[in-house]
Amino acid sequence: MAMKTPNIMLWVLGALLPGVVAMTFVWGLGVIWNAAWLCAGCALSEAAALYLKGTRQRQALLFELQDGSAMVTALLIAICLPPFTYPGVLALASLAAIGLAKHAYGGLGRNLFNPAMVGYAVVLVSFPQSFATWPGLGAAELDAFSGATLLTDFRYRTGSTVEEFELGQANAVAQQRLVAFWFLAGGLLLTYKKILAWRVSAGMFAGVALAALFGYDQGSSLSLGGAFFHWTTGGFMAAAFFVATDPVTHPRQHRHQVIFGLTVGVFVYLIRAYGTFPDGIAFAVLFANCLTPFLNRLPAKERNATPTAEQREQAANG
Repeated sequence: MAMKTPNIMLWVLGALLPGVVAMTFVWGLGVIWNAAWLCAGCALSEAAALYLKGTRQRQALLFELQDGSAMVTALLIAICLPPFTYPGVLALASLAAIGLAKHAYGGLGRNLFNPAMVGYAVVLVSFPQSFATWPGLGAAELDAFSGATLLTDFRYRTGSTVEEFELGQANAVAQQRLVAFWFLAGGLLLTYKKILAWRVSAGMFAGVALAALFGYDQGSSLSLGGAFFHWTTGGFMAAAFFVATDPVTHPRQHRHQVIFGLTVGVFVYLIRAYGTFPDGIAFAVLFANCLTPFLNRLPAKERNATPTAEQREQAANG
């Protein structure tokens, strides 16, 4: 029997929790600050959108809000942002994610683009300086190498090999890998529960590995980085299991999910290596989202396909 949407979202929130706790341990209570503001902002944006669409009664509004999708969106944006991001920036991210990316397309199950990545991308492009630095554990200044700044410094390092860079930034690399491990653990739980499309995640890992074959350069001072480095830095691990696997915005057919994941992985590597923004997750996912309608129209060669959230809801309700 298929899970109902609220149950799926509850599992996703639970699986995200270890990674969020690890981020809080590494970067402090600013992670919780972001999550709290974004949960409130996404809930208010959801309620406002539903009200404007004609859902006026209090009980009906509460029923629509209880599916938990807005809270998942809020948490996914929260883990992308530097701790203690300004409330105004968080409010804009909430409005863009829920109002623009979700309800402008008709609501849950009808959106073309991943709402969390739309919200994040809007504020990233609008306020790039706010995302340039992340605090380290116990740091008094926002200049410690961690988060997206580790990727920035890796890209613009001069004269050091990959091994030398990792040794010089051993503490920041260890922090990143701790956080990545706990997002991996949560993602594997969802994979075991058959809640997410594991082919998308596998495709992302393979896409980065494929790109690294051409960019690693045996770890020289000109190297673009190996697969393991890119898997365990920035937001890759969270994106591989919690963002790109959004059932609404990835293809339904299994083989197309692999293509989708490969596309995201390759573009993450390319954006990190040559793009303006250090991580590349949001833009890689949004680009692949554009391919989803095309991939869904390709001839199907298998009977079983991952259902959308709307299809799961219909199946659960009989």
